[in-house]
Amino acid sequence: MKQPIPIHVGMADLVVSKHPATLTALGLGSCIGLVIFDQLSRTAGMAHIMLPDSSEAHKVSRPGKFADTAVPLLLDELYKLGTVKAQLRAKMAGGARMFPVSGKADHAIFSVGNRNIEATTRMLGAAGIRLVASDTGGSKGRSVEFSTETLKFAVKILGTGTNEI
Repeated sequence: MKQPIPIHVGMADLVVSKHPATLTALGLGSCIGLVIFDQLSRTAGMAHIMLPDSSEAHKVSRPGKFADTAVPLLLDELYKLGTVKAQLRAKMAGGARMFPVSGKADHAIFSVGNRNIEATTRMLGAAGIRLVASDTGGSKGRSVEFSTETLKFAVKILGTGTNEI
C-alpha cells in the first residue's frame, strides 16, 4: 500500500489531490476548513476559507480566501481530476466566534465565523453538493485532517480532543 502524501492547506489556499493523500488545515478560528471528495475515486480537495464574500475585495488574488470563490474553484479543480459530481460529498469544520463581545453579538466584525458557515453552506447548496458532516460554531479553534483512505475528517478542537466526522 502506498503511503499517503501529507498536504498542508494554508490560510486562503485550496488544494486538490488524488488518493493516497492526507489534507490538513491548521489554526481554524472563524475560518472554515472545507473538504469536497469523490467517495469512489477517493479524490479530494480542501480549502481554508477566511471570509464569506469577495464582493468587497478590490482584487481576488487568492480565491481560496472567500467562500463564494473557493467552492466553485475547488469543484473546477476536482472535475479536472476526473471526479463525478454525483459522487461528490462535503464536510466542513470551523466558523468559531473567537472574540465574544457583550452587547455586540450581531455586529458583522464579530460574527465572521457564522457568516463563513452560512456562505459556505449556501455555495455548496447552489452547486448541488451534499454536506454530509460538519463541526462548526462554538468558541474554540480547530485544526482538521482529511484522509483519502478512510474518508474521515478528523477535527481537533483546542483543549477538547479530536472528533471524527
